[in-house]
Amino acid sequence: METRTIVKRLLAIVKPYQGRAFFSLLAMAGTAATQPALAKALELLLDKGFGPNKVAFSLWLVPGILISIFALRGVFTFSTAYLNNWVMSRVLNDLRRMVFERVLRLPVARFHEESTGKIINTVIGDVRQVVDMINSVFVAFVRDVLVVLGLLAGLLYLNWALTLIAIVVVPLTAVIVRTTTGRLRRLNRENQRVTAEMTQVVEEATRGHQVIRVFAGERYERKRFEQRSEALRGFSQRMTVAFAATTPITQVATAVAVSVVIVMAIRSDMTVGEFTNFTTMMLMLLTPLKSLAEVNGPMQRGIAAAETVFSMVDAPVEQDSGTRVLGRAAGRLQFEGVTFTYPGAHAPALSNVSLEVEPGQTVALVGVSGGGKSTFVNLVTRFYDPQAGRILLDGVPYEELALASLRAQLAMVSQNVVLFDDTLAANIAYGAERIDYERLAAAVKAAHLTDVVARLPEGVDSMIGENGMRLSGGQRQRVAIARAIYKDAPLLILDEATSALDNESERAVQAALDTLMAGRTTLVIAHRLSTIERADRIVVLEGGRIAEQGTHDELLAANGMYASLYRLQFAATVSA
Repeated sequence: METRTIVKRLLAIVKPYQGRAFFSLLAMAGTAATQPALAKALELLLDKGFGPNKVAFSLWLVPGILISIFALRGVFTFSTAYLNNWVMSRVLNDLRRMVFERVLRLPVARFHEESTGKIINTVIGDVRQVVDMINSVFVAFVRDVLVVLGLLAGLLYLNWALTLIAIVVVPLTAVIVRTTTGRLRRLNRENQRVTAEMTQVVEEATRGHQVIRVFAGERYERKRFEQRSEALRGFSQRMTVAFAATTPITQVATAVAVSVVIVMAIRSDMTVGEFTNFTTMMLMLLTPLKSLAEVNGPMQRGIAAAETVFSMVDAPVEQDSGTRVLGRAAGRLQFEGVTFTYPGAHAPALSNVSLEVEPGQTVALVGVSGGGKSTFVNLVTRFYDPQAGRILLDGVPYEELALASLRAQLAMVSQNVVLFDDTLAANIAYGAERIDYERLAAAVKAAHLTDVVARLPEGVDSMIGENGMRLSGGQRQRVAIARAIYKDAPLLILDEATSALDNESERAVQAALDTLMAGRTTLVIAHRLSTIERADRIVVLEGGRIAEQGTHDELLAANGMYASLYRLQFAATVSA
C-alpha cells in the first residue's frame, strides 16, 4: 500500500475531530512563533540596553517581556498536548473499533489460516503504533516545520545572504531521509511479523501452561521465546543504525554552516544585537532540524503498522448476500448433492452428500475420524459454503437467508466449550440484549446447575474466570448446555455434548438434553455410540460420503460399518 494512500485514510479517520485538530495546529504555530520572538527580544535588549546606542526604558520591561513570551509558550505547549491527546485517544478508539469489528466478521477460514497472536498484535500493538506515529511523528513534523519556517523567515529578514548558507542543511537532511526510507520500511515489516510470532508464543504458553509442566516443555518454550526475542533485538539494532547514522552527518553539516555564517557575520556590519538574534535563531534551528532528520524511523514503523491494520480492515468478511428472514423455523434441513473441499486440501471433505432431516428428528452422525462429521456441522452453521449442491432450511436455500436470521435458528453444544471471563449469568444468556432471570433460572435447573450456583459466592452473578477456569470440566459442559437451553433455538447441534461429564453428571445432563431435544431438529456428533441408540436415524459417514443410514437396530441387523464400530466399542467397554 502506498504511503500517500495510507496518509489519506488516516486523515479520513481524523476528519471528525478536525475542529480540535485545527486548534492544535494553531497552538503549535503559537509555540513556533515564540522562538523568533525570544531572539528578537534579545536583539532589542542588547542594542538598546547596552553600548553607545543605549536608550532609557523601564527595567520592568525585561522580566515583563521574557515572562510573557515563556508564559505564552507554556500555554501554547499545554494546549497542543491536551488537544493532541483528545484527538489521538479518539482516533485510537475508532481505529481499534474498526479492526475489532472486522475481526468479528472474518470468515472462519481466516482464523484457521492466521495465528491468534498475529490477530491480537494487529488489534492491540499495530493500532497503537499507528496512533503513536500520528501523534509523535506527524504532529512533531508539523510543529517542527512551523518552527523551521518561522525561524527561516526571521533569518531571511535579518540577512538573506547568510541565511542561504545556513539552509544548506535542509536539502542534505531530505536526501538522508530519502535514502533510509526503503530499508526502514522493510525492517519494520519483518519486526511486525516476529512480534506477532512472539505474541503467539506467549499466548500459547499461557493457555497451555498445564501441558508445558506435565510434558517438561519449559526448555522448548523458552527456546521459542528467545529466538523471537533475539530476532526482535536484531531488527531493533539494525533500525537504530539505519536512522541514527543520519544524526551525526546532519550535525556536522550544520556545524560547518554555522561556523561559516558566524565568520561572515563577524566580518559584516551587523550590530551585536542583530548578530545575537541571527546566531540564536540559527542555533534554535538545530533542534527542529535534528527532529525532522530522526522522524523517519518512527514514521516507517507506523507506516508498516498501518499497512497491516488497513489490510485487516479491508479483509473480506463472511458472505451475507441473503435477504430473507425467517421467524421461528420448523426445522426441516436438507442437503442436496453437497460437495465441499477445504482450501488447500486435495480430497473433498464431503462428496455429493444428500440428506433430509424432518422437523423434530434426531439424526446422529457417526464414523471414523476424517469421515466428514465436523464438516457437516461447519456447513449447517454456514461457517463454510459448499462448492457444489445446496443446503435448505424449511425449503429456503441457505444463500437466500440472511446470516443473522439463519444463526438465530441454531444452538450448539460442542466438546470444546468456550466460556468468557464474565458472570455465569452472562455466559448462559450470551448474545441476549437483556438477561431474563426467570428464563435463566429455568435453564440452570434444566442443565442441573442448581447445586453449582448455590456454591458460588454471588450465585449466577459470580465471575467464572477465563474460559470458566473456576468451574470443573463437567460444570463447564453443563454451562454450555444451559446456554443452548436458554437460547431455545429450533435447530440443535450436539458435538460430543456429554464428553466431559462423569457417569453421574452424564445421566443428569442426558435427561436435560432429552427435554431440550424434544420438538427440535437435532444433529448429534457422537463417538460413544451408546449415547445415540435412541436417535431417529443414524448416518454413518466414511470418506466424505454416506456409507449407510438407519435406526440403531436396523444398522446392527445390516451388519455393516456401524455394527463393526458398535461391537468394537462394546468389547472395549466390557474389557474395561
